[in-house]
Amino acid sequence: IMEGPPTKRLRGDEGAAMVPYQEAPELRTSSLDQPTMKLTGHKGSVYALEYDQSGENLVSGSFDMTCLLWNAAGSCDNYNVLEGHKNAILDLCWSSDSIPEFVATASADKTICFFNANTGTRVKRYQGHTGIVNAIDSSKTSTNPLLVSASDDCTAKLWDARVRGPTGSLENDFQVTAIAFADDTHTVYTGGIDNGITAWDTRKLQRTFTMKGHTDTITCLSLHPRGTSILSNSMDGTIRSWDVRPFVTGKRFQKQFIGAKHNAEKGLLKCAWSADGKMVTGGSSDRMVHIWDEFTSEELYLLPGHTGCVNTVVFHPKENIIAS
Repeated sequence: IMEGPPTKRLRGDEGAAMVPYQEAPELRTSSLDQPTMKLTGHKGSVYALEYDQSGENLVSGSFDMTCLLWNAAGSCDNYNVLEGHKNAILDLCWSSDSIPEFVATASADKTICFFNANTGTRVKRYQGHTGIVNAIDSSKTSTNPLLVSASDDCTAKLWDARVRGPTGSLENDFQVTAIAFADDTHTVYTGGIDNGITAWDTRKLQRTFTMKGHTDTITCLSLHPRGTSILSNSMDGTIRSWDVRPFVTGKRFQKQFIGAKHNAEKGLLKCAWSADGKMVTGGSSDRMVHIWDEFTSEELYLLPGHTGCVNTVVFHPKENIIAS
C-alpha cells in the first residue's frame, strides 16, 4: 500500500540537513519566574516592604493590620501571615543580622510587635508610645535586637527586645514621622513635621546636630549601605542625600533627586538605597516607580504598572530586582 509521495530531505547550501527553527528559551537574569511579578493577598494599601539580609524573603505590611511573608524567588509564594495588631501597620523591619528570623512592626494602634517570621507567632508586644507609631528601624550590626521607633507623641523611643519597656526616649518638639539607626548603634536620625533631620546620641539621649533644607514634612529616612550618607523623602516633592560622617565641616546637604510626587493624602512615602549605593528610589503619588542614579542625580527608570500611590520601593540586596 502506498503511503503517499516520499518526503524530500531539506538541505542547506552546504549540503547539511536543515533543522526546523526553534525559539531559544528565554534567558532569566534574576531568580524570578517572570520579569514582572504581581503579589496579591493584602486587603488594603501596602505601606511597607523589606527584604531580609539574604534576599530570600520579603515581608509586606498593610492597612489590613497584617504582614505577609513571601518567598522572594521563583513564583513568590506567600508562606506566612503575621497577625496581632489592632490597626494599620505603617512600617516594619527585619531585626539585626545576628538573629535574622524576626520582624518588628510599627502600627497605628500605638504599639510595636516583634514576630518570629518562621513560625508566624508574635513574640512580644511593646507599649510605651501614646500616639501613632509612624516608623521603626533596627540596628543591623548589634548582637542584640535593638529597635528605635518614631511616634506622633513627639518622641522616638529605644527598645531592647529582651526588656519589657523602652530603654530610652528622645524628646522632640514636634511629631516624629521618620527614623533611622546608624551602624554604630550610638546614633539615631529622626525626621518630622519640623522639616529637619536630627542626629541623636543614644548614650546621652541628646541632640548631636540638625540638618535643615526640606520645606515640608519628612516622610522617610534611609541610611546608606556604608553608613556615610542618609537619604530623606519629604512632602516638598524632593528626595535628598546628606553627609552624616562625623567631623564634617561645611554643609552636609549633598544631592537632590527630583521627580517623585506627594499628593493631598499626605502619606508617609518611603525611600531606599540600592545595595551598592549607586541608585536611589522613593515612593511617589503619581503611580510610578522612580529610580535615580546616585552619582549624577539623573532619573534612570520610570516604571509604570501601579494603579494607586506607590508607598514604598525597596531594592533586592543581591539581584537587580525591586519590590514596590
